[in-house]
Amino acid sequence: MKNKKELIESLNLENQLSLEDIPNLDLYMDQVIQLFENKFAASKRNDDEKVLTKTMINNYAKGKLFFPIKNKKYSKEHLILISMIYQMKSALSIKDVKMALDQLNSKITDENFNLQRLYHSYLDLMDKNSAMFKNDVDEHWKDINNEVKELDNNHADDEVYLEQVLLVATFSSMSNYYRRAAEKIVDDMKKEGNKDEA
Repeated sequence: MKNKKELIESLNLENQLSLEDIPNLDLYMDQVIQLFENKFAASKRNDDEKVLTKTMINNYAKGKLFFPIKNKKYSKEHLILISMIYQMKSALSIKDVKMALDQLNSKITDENFNLQRLYHSYLDLMDKNSAMFKNDVDEHWKDINNEVKELDNNHADDEVYLEQVLLVATFSSMSNYYRRAAEKIVDDMKKEGNKDEA
């Protein structure tokens, strides 16, 4: 099993699409895909995995996850939204991601909302989340190590495996807590949206 440091390094937690990474000119779809592939290639689980495809982008457009493009080109605001979609879709359904971003898309098109300022805040929070995650991993690792040591000595040969099982179970559990909390917030957004329409 990888040690704690190797595990955290392999996750590429600091790998975010910064505002500086996004050109100030509009991009065609192939250029968008290339930008995301270059930026997030190290975050892929295996070489066969695709960061972003034409089908994905077309599905986001058809599903109205971002406001319509002009002249087959994607603006800086589109790339910011696609970056947020990329991060959220690993934990939420596309339907929930759409619900979360729906009002934001309206603000961008109707109110000339400054999405770049919001995205800057988002990136700051991602940095803080990364630091908190590293601390949490450290705490979980210590707790699990102590738990495994307290198990029956007959399992000493299985110590590494038992640690792995408990780490997987713990990380899955924490992931579920955060996903469920995000889903509850999306459900509240949906209820508030329905009130506004009534």
